[in-house]
Amino acid sequence: MSDNGTQPPKLLLLGSSHRTAPLEVRERFAISPAQLAALYENLRERAALRECLVLNTCNRVEIYAVADRDDPDGIYEVLERQHGIPRDQLARYGFFESGEAVVRHAFAVAAGLDSQMVGETEILGQVKASYTTATERSAAGPVLHRLFQKSFQAAKWARTHTQLGSGQVSLGNVAVDLATRVCGDLKDAVLLLAGTGEAGQKTAQALVSRGAEQITVLSRESARAQELAATFNAASGALGDLAHFLPHADIVIGATGAPGPLLTADALKPILKTRPARPFFLIDLAVPRNFDPGVAKLRNVYLYNLDDLAEIANENLRARLAEVDKTKAALDQRAAELWARITG
Repeated sequence: MSDNGTQPPKLLLLGSSHRTAPLEVRERFAISPAQLAALYENLRERAALRECLVLNTCNRVEIYAVADRDDPDGIYEVLERQHGIPRDQLARYGFFESGEAVVRHAFAVAAGLDSQMVGETEILGQVKASYTTATERSAAGPVLHRLFQKSFQAAKWARTHTQLGSGQVSLGNVAVDLATRVCGDLKDAVLLLAGTGEAGQKTAQALVSRGAEQITVLSRESARAQELAATFNAASGALGDLAHFLPHADIVIGATGAPGPLLTADALKPILKTRPARPFFLIDLAVPRNFDPGVAKLRNVYLYNLDDLAEIANENLRARLAEVDKTKAALDQRAAELWARITG
């Protein structure tokens, strides 16, 4: 109990991530931008939360909340009834935390400690964007404001004072590392990049920095494809014309927010017949996945997804484990101090 006699806030976290759920489950839990507004409304009204923030990335869905009870039942109900995520599935492939453990988790997530690619750089921007959304919707209140502002400070400290992010770990860089492994020199490789969001932009930048010269950017919105392509002196096209570009491609990178696969085995089979002796590489950066897993069964087709990229990114993790432990201990201490101020 705090000094003024009131009960301390009940800080809750219900979520699912790469640590608890395989890729095929994570894509079922993914919340589309169109669903996000309704989710916020339902959480406030039906789950009776004082405050809430939704963090929805390719590898995690997490709901941070301040409530009257230390009980996630209302959140479970909203996710099941309004968004079709079965409670038993979320209980099996998710996790629940409360109190100081939520603070520790938020700090670790913002700093990249909890990322599938440990130390990656995109997550902080994603957390900040989620915080901005919650603030604009008046869903974040004094507790979550304090929690996330302190988490941003903790992440900055970790970047400045540790070697956690050495090597510039990012989804775009790792995808291009993989492209270089499979194709060698990217100068002569024909590359298709589907998607113009953050992942697509970072990947395009990484491709150009590694010497790629034959890149075509595809998007449902031709203006966005043209804009990104112009930035990197690349070509552009409509995502609906994907099949037209495939026969000539060496590597196709999928980074769109499409709700279903852009490419299936049945669609790819006739294209492969036009290039029988030429390998075909697909790199899927999306959740839900852009490429149906069945394409990997086709001859000369090599498919890589987020889990595969994480393995590549973390190959040198053993050498950085001491840095991870050092950073975690320091952030846990900061989390304990913040929680003591919140509840004191």
